Amino acid sequence: MRLYEFEAKKLFRRYKIPVLEGVIIDRNSLNELEKVTYPVVVKAQTFLGGRGKAGFIQFASDKKEANKAICSILGKSHGPFVIEKVLVEKRIDIEKEVYIAATIDRLEHKPLFMLSKRGGMEIEAITKHDPEELLKYYFNPDDIMPGFKARIMAADLGFTGNGLGLVAGIIFETYRLFQGFDCKLVEINPLALGKDKNIYALDAKVDLDEDAMFRHPELKEMGITARHEVGELTQREQTAKAAGIPYVDLDGNIGVFPGGAGFGIAAIDLITHYQGKPANFMDSGGAPTQEKLRAMLGLLIDNPKVKTIFGARFGGISRCDDWAKALVQYVKENKPKKPMIMRMAGNMEKQGRKILEQAKRDYPELFKDIKVYAVDTPIEDVIKETIRIEKELDTE
Repeated sequence: MRLYEFEAKKLFRRYKIPVLEGVIIDRNSLNELEKVTYPVVVKAQTFLGGRGKAGFIQFASDKKEANKAICSILGKSHGPFVIEKVLVEKRIDIEKEVYIAATIDRLEHKPLFMLSKRGGMEIEAITKHDPEELLKYYFNPDDIMPGFKARIMAADLGFTGNGLGLVAGIIFETYRLFQGFDCKLVEINPLALGKDKNIYALDAKVDLDEDAMFRHPELKEMGITARHEVGELTQREQTAKAAGIPYVDLDGNIGVFPGGAGFGIAAIDLITHYQGKPANFMDSGGAPTQEKLRAMLGLLIDNPKVKTIFGARFGGISRCDDWAKALVQYVKENKPKKPMIMRMAGNMEKQGRKILEQAKRDYPELFKDIKVYAVDTPIEDVIKETIRIEKELDTE
């Protein structure tokens, strides 16, 4: 569970990792600007990276500029999320920036501490173009980082004298935080040496293990409670959750209306493999009701990004005729314009096909862009056709 920057910095303060003083501001608390010392940095509070490139980190030399920057950020969308808060912090002059992070290496099954002398950059770019710039240090799961190891790591970053001791302390406490709160990631990028010779964690990323949060009641006291895996739910995700539908928004334009969760994941992989872009994950298995099936279709039809819909029903507990009834009723009531390319096979398939064939005879115009293949058509071909139609629509 990713934390906002201001929440992560609450944890940093708990471990005496130095951060700049700042205030959190939303549309109802602009008066908080009276508390800050200028010049300042105004930073959107969002779970996605790339804030600077998107214009969501701005600088201000006085209250007027700060107010203008805040108003230009609040209410804007960053990816699927609407920015509702900003963090306003004092701006400092920087002499040096480095990168530090504690995480888990899923291949080695060990905690991993990473360092780079090139802070402030996207770590993905560093590892891709200059992998030797990323220093890695492995620990056993129950290891406590020795103080001397933290000093060696600080020296590896190029710090000497008083700066070495300060950075070593931050490295040591970062790993303590990582262990102490069962984190998946604790990242400081950049960790900066100011021209005042002090060290500051200018940014903070913390990803908690939601399943371990019950062990840390102090998080609730700090206002940090369990929520969506990567942050806030989008509006469609909220609607789906209220209806009991497992659903996650993605960035593509092909709606995915599969059977169970396993095939939902496989469908996303196949669409991506054939150069398509899935718009969502969805699980419509487990014998959902007619009402729920129609709601699932509605999530896709109402998504303005979705151009075409790929669907598949492998009838088992979830019968093909129930799926066909829901599809027909939804189309009759809502008259969607988006093509649907689907495949149906399994339990009660014959009855389901009769329902669809009758609907095509009764409402040919409504069903002209809806195809439902049988088991003798490979699922790969159904997906390829869906992608082809989407690309044709995209060029119109």
